[in-house]
Amino acid sequence: MTEGDPLVAAKLQSYVNGDWYTGPDEGRALFDAATGEEVARISTQGVDAESALRYAREVGGPALRALSFHQRAGLLKALGKHLTQYTAEFNELSTRTGATARDSAFDVDGGIAVLFVYGSKGAKELPDGFVLPDGDFEQVGKAGTFGVRHVHVPRHGAAVSINAFNFPVWGMLEKLAPAVLAGVPSVIKPASQTAYLTELVFRRIIESGILPPGTVQLVCGRPDGLLDALTGQDSLSITGSATTAQTLRSHPVITSRAVRFNAEADSLNFSMLGPDAVPGTPEFDLFTKALVTEMTVKAGQKCTAIRRAFVPSALIDEVAEAVSARLAEVKVGNPSDPSVSMGALASLGQRAEVLQALTGAAKIVHGDSEHFELVDADRERGAFLPPLLLRCDEPGRAEPHEVEAFGPVSTLLPYDGAAQGVELAARGEGSLVGSIVTHDPDFARDVVLGAAPWHGRLLVLDREDAKESTGHGSPLPHTTHGGPGRAGGGEELGGIRGVLHHMQRTAVQGSPALLGALTDVPAAPEAQL
Repeated sequence: MTEGDPLVAAKLQSYVNGDWYTGPDEGRALFDAATGEEVARISTQGVDAESALRYAREVGGPALRALSFHQRAGLLKALGKHLTQYTAEFNELSTRTGATARDSAFDVDGGIAVLFVYGSKGAKELPDGFVLPDGDFEQVGKAGTFGVRHVHVPRHGAAVSINAFNFPVWGMLEKLAPAVLAGVPSVIKPASQTAYLTELVFRRIIESGILPPGTVQLVCGRPDGLLDALTGQDSLSITGSATTAQTLRSHPVITSRAVRFNAEADSLNFSMLGPDAVPGTPEFDLFTKALVTEMTVKAGQKCTAIRRAFVPSALIDEVAEAVSARLAEVKVGNPSDPSVSMGALASLGQRAEVLQALTGAAKIVHGDSEHFELVDADRERGAFLPPLLLRCDEPGRAEPHEVEAFGPVSTLLPYDGAAQGVELAARGEGSLVGSIVTHDPDFARDVVLGAAPWHGRLLVLDREDAKESTGHGSPLPHTTHGGPGRAGGGEELGGIRGVLHHMQRTAVQGSPALLGALTDVPAAPEAQL
């Protein structure tokens, strides 16, 4: 962040056209989620978006395309090592977003880990060249002198990402890494509320000098003009609400120019306890522990958090009791206090939205939003809520499957049999992730095959994989992060699949010798095809 009068909070800067830019206005105040103190100010105006995109295409793009896949992979590894030096600094500022040390590890360490994973995948899974073949040469003519081969090449545009407030570091780096590896520059627009953490990490990226000029730009302010300046070679990736995704997807420039679009939106994710997982089994304990974890990490502000917990009707009382007992041990308060296990929501406005989303369809079986203990914190200034466990004994009601409280809230719903469980899971109309906690392979198979069409990722958790499992709510660089329908219909990460999102697949026809020269022998990048 910038430095100035110590009595005035820092004013965030954008980084465009190879230089830092400060908006001319006084900016809007951003507040510490736990204390209510002003942390920084962010401009309420935009930047010259057309110029920034042109700089990305004309400076950043050629510089990245001049490097091979392996060289780009090396940049990511070097950047990961560089940022690792500053994790303590990042974590300290992360506390002001309401994040505990555990929350910051998900965001900061998780984001840096994405750089290392894509660096490793680029070196191991991609050729040391500039063109990525897609399949083998396919002979078309009888004599074998003519055929076709599909190839992937970097698009000559920019990857524009509009990110959410809940993961200011991971959200930026998980989109940046595959774009860099593909050879495409990025323009990043962080959510305002936590942009001060994104700006700090971005500043360390620029200071390193590791990435070529024009590879990354940052917009701390309004995104005015960004969409209007997009072309068919650019891409737009957003993380946010389903309403925001729908608005951007239908923008006339996006539709008329066929701008590549990816959305990761609202998601009423589920976790389902198998009928075999009765009290006393490892799976019963795994289910209740996972539910509490997903309710409390980042104060439940995770797009992958469990919103609907499906429990066999005969076990719902025992599950409610067991989860409530675990939640009773959760300490809410100042995230800088090491004894605190759940910090604040991102803002007072976010807390109000969560409370507004609580409907009469379910009753609260644990937690009281008006009366709860806080550790070293002021409930009037900080955006605190206790974890709220709800129960809806009418699983056919619409509200639990349509209304998301984006906070420390989850709803227990009874079901009977795999078929009904699948039907209820599908009522979410598309989710990022679902989990099935069972040691019964037949039940697991029925739910996976039934629920897969409505989900981007499914986790089957049992006693065998629990020790190595990364958990319900952890999207990894190796797995697809996205989902159909309400979840946005997009895909991020997924290993090299995330790289291909930024590339163009083209069918090239010619002789075997010519196509071999194009794909097997490195050449001057801009003369490849």
